[in-house]
Amino acid sequence: MNGTVRHNYLTKFRLDGKVAVVAGGLGLLGKETAVALAQAGAKVLVLDISVENGARFQQESMAEGLNIIFIHFDVTKTEEYKNRLDTIFRDVGLIDVWVNTAYPRTDDWGNKVENVRASSWQENVNTQMNSYCLLTVRVAELMKEHNVKGSIINLGSTYGVVGPDFEVYSGTEMTCPAAYAAVKGGTINFSRYAASYYGKYGIRVNCLCPGGIFDNQNPTFVKSYEQRTPLRRMGKADELIGALLFLASD
Repeated sequence: MNGTVRHNYLTKFRLDGKVAVVAGGLGLLGKETAVALAQAGAKVLVLDISVENGARFQQESMAEGLNIIFIHFDVTKTEEYKNRLDTIFRDVGLIDVWVNTAYPRTDDWGNKVENVRASSWQENVNTQMNSYCLLTVRVAELMKEHNVKGSIINLGSTYGVVGPDFEVYSGTEMTCPAAYAAVKGGTINFSRYAASYYGKYGIRVNCLCPGGIFDNQNPTFVKSYEQRTPLRRMGKADELIGALLFLASD
């Protein structure tokens, strides 16, 4: 076209030379995220609590030619964030992308709202929402300190945006935990806050809010859920990843 130089737009989605971290990277969405970031060219650190599963995932990933390294990390230990993250930045290098996907919860997770103990509520809010918020701040501060124009991505949920349709759980023992709605709603709005606060430093903060993702749930629930969606099916874990790569990329 008259000598016009075309952009190679696909290169804008590459992460070559970047370091990415997935907190909670051994979960359903965490693993998909880690693999996708590595396929895009990033060196990926998977943070989670299971050493055995982490070592296996690292070995399997390396065998596929993916640069994925497991690091033991417990997101519920908020008092350790500063030292642990300082160490990671020092030992691994500057972190360009941070993804929060961890999903810690108490043994009584899923109780009906009228049966939720105050201590359980407080623990779930602390380990889920507060871990996302405090990690976001600490990572953003390190990015700012080292002049990294990075991307932080938090995992929200449609139930942080709209109220649940409880009829979808009829005929099952399932429900949407009340704390889940509070946690995801808080995570979404804190992501907005952090995006506004750190934007002037070139640091982006976003929140992905998927609907129901299929994970071998009760067939009655799956059928009921599918009847309430335009595509007549639940989402798949890998369908979230295109949007995540977009947010992680330049």
